[in-house]
Amino acid sequence: MATRTNRLGTIMNTLNTTLVSAANTGGLQSWIKDNVIPLLLLLIAVMLFVLAQRGDNAKAMKVVAGVVVALAVLGIASSGQADNLGAWMAGLITG
Repeated sequence: MATRTNRLGTIMNTLNTTLVSAANTGGLQSWIKDNVIPLLLLLIAVMLFVLAQRGDNAKAMKVVAGVVVALAVLGIASSGQADNLGAWMAGLITG
């Protein structure tokens, strides 16, 4: 019983440390860049491999196009250049 309590305490301390570091300015953004994005890219690569093995290349290319667009949006959002991009796009229309 004591071992289970120690493990639970360790898990809670780790979770607390992670949440506190993510609450800091930029902490969540850097955690997503460091952990979530590489895992998602790995998952997408495996999915594309499976689709290509089944011969469904058209669907695989649709997934690739969607991933490229999503990564472009994520890159713009995380770089802090969204305002500049919006102003440039508005300048195309308004002159």
